[in-house]
Amino acid sequence: MTKVVILNQGIVASIIGPTGPEQRRLANRVMEEALKKAAVSFPQIAYIVSTGYGRINVPFADKQITEITCHAKGIIHLFPKAKIIIDVGGQDVKGIKIDATGKIVDFVMNDKCAAGSGRFIEVIADTLGVPLEKVGDLSLRSNTPAKISNICTIWAQQEVAASLAQGIPVSDLLAGVHQSLADRIVRMVNRLRVEDAVIVTGGGAKNRGLLKALSDQLGHEIGIPEEPLITGALGAALAGKEIVEQSKKDNIPLKTKQRILEEIEIF
Repeated sequence: MTKVVILNQGIVASIIGPTGPEQRRLANRVMEEALKKAAVSFPQIAYIVSTGYGRINVPFADKQITEITCHAKGIIHLFPKAKIIIDVGGQDVKGIKIDATGKIVDFVMNDKCAAGSGRFIEVIADTLGVPLEKVGDLSLRSNTPAKISNICTIWAQQEVAASLAQGIPVSDLLAGVHQSLADRIVRMVNRLRVEDAVIVTGGGAKNRGLLKALSDQLGHEIGIPEEPLITGALGAALAGKEIVEQSKKDNIPLKTKQRILEEIEIF
């Protein structure tokens, strides 16, 4: 997904749009939607920071900052006492540790295997014929979660299909899948020496079944942002705001790409 946050004193507009192979075109389109929602024009935007895997494909960005930095900045803004961030995305999972000053101390990431990310649940949900938005609540109905022994997505998919054929309830299978994914996430994040407060972001933060499994296995309560999908974009916007404010304080004009981009009519 492509996210945009426009910031002034607070969030003026936020958009969650699609992503795909034509990332530059999509970045333009989502930005246009955000500008329209905020009722501002492109020249009124003082500074633009891009982040995430597609940050190099945002042609109108003035600066690129890694998603680790932006996620941390966005979460600290929302949860000043946060110590651990767990970002559960469709393609990867990130764990970030923050000290009392908001500085990143360490981080871990799994981006090598779908079985360790939200994609794992998407595949199993499709196998069971359950809409993705319902898997979390349905899994919470389980009293006896199934044991999912395979850690490979393909083999786990076959294991779940075989268990379903044997009559194991869908809710028990989903609960087992959430516990399996949570186990992998917790083992990774425990390298950071987990302590309160723990905040979960990304699409996984919208899955109540996964949140319960994570909380149970971590032994900590979990906080979630009001909109867990935009924390990275929020952090990027906050970074841009800091750059603008610092330039004003130092009385140094900003060097941006915007004037050039306006001339070639990118929007």
